[in-house]
Amino acid sequence: MSKAVNELLKAPAGAPSDVEEIKERSNYLRGTLAEVMEDRISAGIPDDDNRLMKHHGSYLQDDRDLRTERQKQKLEPAYQFMLRVRLPGGVATPSQWLMMDSLAHKYGNGTLKLTTRETFQIHGILKWNMKQTIQDIHSTMMDTIAACGDVNRNVMATSNPYQSEIHTEVHALAQKLSDDLLPKSRAYHEIWLGEEKVAGTPETEEVEPMYGPLYLPRKFKIGIAVPPSNDIDVFSQDLGFIAIIENNQLAGFNVTIGGGMGMSHGDTQTYPQLGKVIGFVTPDKVVDLAEKVITIQRDYGNRSVRKYARFKYTVDRLGLENVKAELERRLGWTLGEARDFHFDHNGDRYGWQKGVKGKWHFTMFVEGGRIVDYPEYKLMTGIREIAKVHKGDFRLTANQNLIIGSVSAQSKKKIDALIDQYGLTEGRHHSAIRRSALACVAFPTCGLAMAEAERYLPTLMDKIDEIIDENGLRNKEITIRMTGCPNGCARHALGEIGFIGKAVGKYNMYLGAAHDGSRLSKMYRENIGEEEILKELRVVLSRYANERQEGEHFGDFVIRAGIIEATTDGTNFHN
Repeated sequence: MSKAVNELLKAPAGAPSDVEEIKERSNYLRGTLAEVMEDRISAGIPDDDNRLMKHHGSYLQDDRDLRTERQKQKLEPAYQFMLRVRLPGGVATPSQWLMMDSLAHKYGNGTLKLTTRETFQIHGILKWNMKQTIQDIHSTMMDTIAACGDVNRNVMATSNPYQSEIHTEVHALAQKLSDDLLPKSRAYHEIWLGEEKVAGTPETEEVEPMYGPLYLPRKFKIGIAVPPSNDIDVFSQDLGFIAIIENNQLAGFNVTIGGGMGMSHGDTQTYPQLGKVIGFVTPDKVVDLAEKVITIQRDYGNRSVRKYARFKYTVDRLGLENVKAELERRLGWTLGEARDFHFDHNGDRYGWQKGVKGKWHFTMFVEGGRIVDYPEYKLMTGIREIAKVHKGDFRLTANQNLIIGSVSAQSKKKIDALIDQYGLTEGRHHSAIRRSALACVAFPTCGLAMAEAERYLPTLMDKIDEIIDENGLRNKEITIRMTGCPNGCARHALGEIGFIGKAVGKYNMYLGAAHDGSRLSKMYRENIGEEEILKELRVVLSRYANERQEGEHFGDFVIRAGIIEATTDGTNFHN
C-alpha cells in the first residue's frame, strides 16, 4: 500500500470518551457488576456498570410513564432491565420459545418483543431477577452475550433457512460468524453463570485477541441477505453479505461495508448511510474477512466522540478504496469482482409456503413485534400452544414477524387447527402498508425516546388506512417505519414513508426510500403532528394512486414526480 494511503489510516485525534475509560478499567467487562447486582438498596446500578451491562445483553431502563409521580413521591425511578438474546439468524426451538414465554411472565412484563434484528427482548426484569433469568436462558442453549454493547451484535440472515438449501447454508454461516466474533472474556460466565475465575490468571491482551481491552468504538452489525429478498436490509449493516447463487449453488457473497441508520437531531455530520459493495468472497473466507473488517474499525474508529464512532464514519472519513486496500492487506488476498444480483423487496411473505424436503412454513403478521395476549386476540397463548406440539422451529424475522418453520406435512393439519383456533393471522385482513410497517419500542421503557412509536403507530395506521382505502391502495405494499428517536432501531431511513420522533406527538417525516432497501429517504416535513401528517399523506398518496406508472413503487414515484429529491448517498441525506 502506498505511503499516502498509510498516512490516511489514522484514528481521529482527541481524548478518549468516558465510555472508553470505563471499558479500559473494567477488567474485560467485569467492572463491579457482580457486586452491584447483589445490592438490594437500589433497583438500579451505577452508570459505569450500566455501560458494561450492555455487553452482557442488557440495558438498565425505567418506566417513563411513572417518572413524574415517583419524583413527586421522592422515590427513585421505577428501574428495570431489558434483556436481549443472542439468536443468530433468528432461529429458536419450541423449547426455547416456551422458556422465553415463561420468563416473560415470571420475571418480565408478560410480553415478548420480536426485534428488527431477529431476536427476543424481555422488558421489565427487576435487578434481583436478572441472574436467574440469564441462567434459565442458558439452560436452553441460548445466551445474551454481546446482544448489546461495543461488539459485534446479533448476526442477521434472510428468514426461513429451510426454504432452500442455500438458506440452510446461510443460516449456518450466520451462526459461525456470531460464535467466532463473540468476546472471549469469561466475565459473562463468572457474573451470571457462577463460573469460578481461575486464580492467578493474568489479564492480558490475549484475553481478547481480536477486540483488545477496549473492544470496538461502537456497536457493529452484520447481516446476510439471500436475493431476491432483502428482508434484513443488508445495506443498513456495518458489514453485509449478499448471497450469489449460480447453478443452484452458493458461489459466495458480494461484500458491503459502511452501512448504518443512526444519527443525531441537529448535527448534520451524523447521518444514515448505506453500505457499498466492495467485491466478492467465497463462503470459506467469510469469517476471515469479517474478523479483518472488525480490526480495521477497532484500530481506526473514532474513540473520542461516540456519535461519530460507527464504522460508516470510519469508511467515509478514510475513503472506501483506502479501507478496501487496507482490508486486502490484512487478509493477504484480494477480493473478487462483485457479481450481479437483484433485490425486489425488503418485506416478509405471509402465509403458508412449501420449502424443501416437504416442509412447510407459516409466516404470521405480528404488529409491532409485540407478543402479548390482547382481550380479543390471544396471540401469546396461541403461539405457546403451538410450541407445545411443534416439532420444527420458530424464525424471528427482521420485520418483527414470526415464522412457524419446518412443519412436516403430517403436522401441518394440527398446526393449522391451532392457527385457526387462536386466530393467528398472516394479516390478510390488514392493508399491505400496515403489514409493511415497523416500529421501535420507544416509550415507556426506552430512555432515548423523544416520541411514541410502537404504542402509537397502530393508531396512526388506522387513520392512514382510511386514506389508503379512499385511493384504492389497500393491496399496494409501501414500507413505513417509525422510531421514537433518530438512532434508527426500526431502520427509519429505509422506509418509503418514515417518521422520526422529535418531541412528544411530533415527528420528522421522510419520503423516497427504495422499496428494495437500496436508497435512503429524505426529510419531507419537519416537526409535525398527526393532523399535518395525515394532511400531507392524503396529498401524496392521492397523487401516487392517480399518477403512478405500472409497477412503480411509492418511493420511486415521489422522486420521479418531483415531490422529494433522491438521496444518492448518506452524506447528502440532510441536503
